[in-house]
Amino acid sequence: MTTSDTVTGATGAAGATATTSAPLSLNQEFVCVFDQGDDGGPFGPRYHLVHGWRVRGGVDEETLRGALADVVVRHEALRTLIVRRDGSRHQEILPPCPVELEVRDLSGTAPERRDAVVDDLLDEVEASTIESGTLPHLRAVLGRFDDQDAILVIITHHTATDGWSMRLIIRDVARYYAARREGVPAALPETRPYREYAQWQLASAQEGGAEADHAYWRENLRGAEIFTVRTDRPRSAEAGQETSVHRFLIGAETISRATALAKTVRGTLFMVLLSAFYLLEHRETGRTDITVPTFTPGRGRERDGFGDMVGSCFNFLPLRTDLAACRTFRQVVERTRTTCLEGYSHDIPTLRIFGQAPELMRPAMEADRAPWVFQVFPFPFVLDGEVIGDLEYTEVRLRLLDQSVGSDVPDGALWTLNLHPTGEIVGSVQYKNALYDHDTIAGLVAEYGRLLTEAVAAPGAPLPRD
Repeated sequence: MTTSDTVTGATGAAGATATTSAPLSLNQEFVCVFDQGDDGGPFGPRYHLVHGWRVRGGVDEETLRGALADVVVRHEALRTLIVRRDGSRHQEILPPCPVELEVRDLSGTAPERRDAVVDDLLDEVEASTIESGTLPHLRAVLGRFDDQDAILVIITHHTATDGWSMRLIIRDVARYYAARREGVPAALPETRPYREYAQWQLASAQEGGAEADHAYWRENLRGAEIFTVRTDRPRSAEAGQETSVHRFLIGAETISRATALAKTVRGTLFMVLLSAFYLLEHRETGRTDITVPTFTPGRGRERDGFGDMVGSCFNFLPLRTDLAACRTFRQVVERTRTTCLEGYSHDIPTLRIFGQAPELMRPAMEADRAPWVFQVFPFPFVLDGEVIGDLEYTEVRLRLLDQSVGSDVPDGALWTLNLHPTGEIVGSVQYKNALYDHDTIAGLVAEYGRLLTEAVAAPGAPLPRD
């Protein structure tokens, strides 16, 4: 079934036929570049986001269902279809619809086994599917260990949400749940509909500063090539489209040193971690002129009013740094800091960047290479033991089990690093297993960890010369 087949009869539309059309955002247009139909790629059933929260307290299932439905009413992206038909594309925004909540009885689980069961449940949901043509783009699983201990897993389709959105969704679910229990209106900040985000993006492209942004990327990316890694098998030998996940941990002592180094150069932890990633690419390719793509939230400034809006807003930002003159890791970090600050100040939608650098992605088109993306995302509203109403929420972030089938990435590999409350970095690499073997990924992760640990232990020492 294609998306265009489901516009007027989308599942969960509660019999309503009224829809509102709107232009696509530039982010949605970017996703459409990789369109492979509804069976694969960004409109495929495994292009999703899955997050879990441990919930302490007595969860009322009907109140939770109502709170999930409230979130769909509040955020129109969760009930919006991207229509691709007859060469034309647009949004179709449908009326609110119920959210599927599956309840699992986990009461037979011994207390010492509960964390492991949580990991298994998250892996199971990540290996499941959610159709891009079925509304809403939100589903939930509630696993009950006992009357006071549960795991809530939320799955969304990635065409409608991003990592920032997932934290907004759980925040809003928690507040709507508490308000329903107390019989009062939910206290939530004002938000804007996603269609206004699309309008804002299009208007921003016409503003006076747009040409300066274009000129920056045109000059900065002249002759640049995106970071790619040689594949274990050529694309022509691909046997499937599955994405596997390798998970890992970087110790608190290394991260403490990285944080301290960041402070000495007036930078951020991300800049230090990215600097080590530059070193990894240099070791792999011998290049000193390196362009690593990352993601930014893409929501504009606070005054633009999109910080509390659920939707797909991320920007793909290619960060180019030349290591040729760097003699120490500290110098690499200082140069990376300059790269990041300049890039952030010219943060614009991905399609506008690609328009200024048409050769940037050329290496990613080669049969035996694939792009790698690196992100350390500053997510908002991370719930860590926060009590809202009569429930306590803690996000499940310490996940270390590898997974053979997980949430899809469009191509190559995506590195994601997140700072855990313990001071450690919890990392994952999602990779196309038709292109890469697990041992290749694990080996590069181990090398990255070694490079980072050695670099932050002696940031002023001369860099090894290959």
